[in-house]
Amino acid sequence: MRVLIVEDEPYMAEAIRDGLRLEAIAADIAGDGDTALELLSVNTYDIAVLDRDIPGPSGDEIAKRIVASESGMPILMLTAADRLDDKASGFGLGADDYLTKPFELQELVLRLRALDRRRAHTRPPVREIAGLRLDPFRREVYRDGRYVALTRKQFAVLEVLVAAEGGVVSAEELLERAWDENADPFTNAVRITVSALRKRLGEPWIIATVPGVGYRIGTASGSGREEADRG
Repeated sequence: MRVLIVEDEPYMAEAIRDGLRLEAIAADIAGDGDTALELLSVNTYDIAVLDRDIPGPSGDEIAKRIVASESGMPILMLTAADRLDDKASGFGLGADDYLTKPFELQELVLRLRALDRRRAHTRPPVREIAGLRLDPFRREVYRDGRYVALTRKQFAVLEVLVAAEGGVVSAEELLERAWDENADPFTNAVRITVSALRKRLGEPWIIATVPGVGYRIGTASGSGREEADRG
């Protein structure tokens, strides 16, 4: 999951971002409305977390533009205003949820995951492909009935690959979806994580490398040690 945090208090924004990263949720920060709109125009986000009172275009204006884009992106309003009429106006703009400050980070995480499940209501809650069973709600992975313990980042990478349903996912896309915009594009983090993920899932290797293109989940048993060894 990748979220955009629109918050003009830098310490709070950074604390939220760092906390979400520990939960394998990639997060980018926009400190004002103009930056938020720019990021929304160039990146794909699963959820927008909007503070209503920010410099430049307000959180309300950003919410209106997200709704007008018909992207279906859920919006969580994050604000100090806790009056009922404030909440009513936020929901009237198209917000899907509302969280008032101060709040516990774990509550934000739970709400984000609930919004993500609602956003994906057309997909089966549990994904299965090539003997893999991935449950995004319970954060569990099974291969041929065997439970596989994964780190948060390994789970995030596998979730992107499984969602592609056998299609090829580039290293750049994995970096964008499982990390965030601050990730070094020249890092070898993707290769290292995929390699460790392969070992966790065990043989026969199920994550294949498509040379010069990216990675995919092999839809047939034993997608090839040779392919795996190349990336």
